[in-house]
Amino acid sequence: MDSLYIVMPAYNEEANIANVIREWYPLLEGKAESSRLVVADGGSADNTLPILCELQRKYPQLVVLSRPGTDHGTKLLVLYDYAVRNNIDYIFQTDSDGQTNPGEFDQFWKKRKKYDAVLGNRSDRKDGKSRVFVENVLRFILWICFGVKIPDANAPFRLMKTETVKKYIYRLPKNFNLPNAMLCVYFACYQDHVSYRYVSFAPRQGGKNYINIKRIIGIGWKSLGNFTRLRLQLKKQKS
Repeated sequence: MDSLYIVMPAYNEEANIANVIREWYPLLEGKAESSRLVVADGGSADNTLPILCELQRKYPQLVVLSRPGTDHGTKLLVLYDYAVRNNIDYIFQTDSDGQTNPGEFDQFWKKRKKYDAVLGNRSDRKDGKSRVFVENVLRFILWICFGVKIPDANAPFRLMKTETVKKYIYRLPKNFNLPNAMLCVYFACYQDHVSYRYVSFAPRQGGKNYINIKRIIGIGWKSLGNFTRLRLQLKKQKS
């Protein structure tokens, strides 16, 4: 029986987190006993962490990692590393804001043996034109920097073989902001067997998204330098 870690970064999600855990936790049923729902809290200023700790009493396979000071990308790297170190078969990453639908997970899980990664494609996302614009800019940058065309570079709905993730995450700086996007680049450049499948993407269910457009631009500007260095690194490794 295959083991699975459902991993989520969290920050100031007190309005969403209890409902999200309740919706996603049942998907561990039928998986190996070592399977877990793992949430990394990045030092929330609200009650996200206390709520998570209280939820652990009800959900014994819920693991909470407290990582103050970490941003979204850094928390993802922490979560992926945690899965690798625990020798889990599969990692499924989603977010803790209620925008993804657990009812769409099963179609991904059924494809797990066939692909190294099954990745979400939010071709009809409902979280605003500005977010769609940012994603399109990111895809364009990845095409310019790495020569790869990716349907959805940063979708928080992805099932990946842990052994495939392990090949790439330790190439990234520990504070890298966009590990999911860079994983897509590696998957494409090294021709891993990947499938992109449509997933829905709802508006934020509650609370306020702390990653506003100004912050996104800052992340993007910083990432350009990282992408340039990683492109050179990738060329050396492939040669």
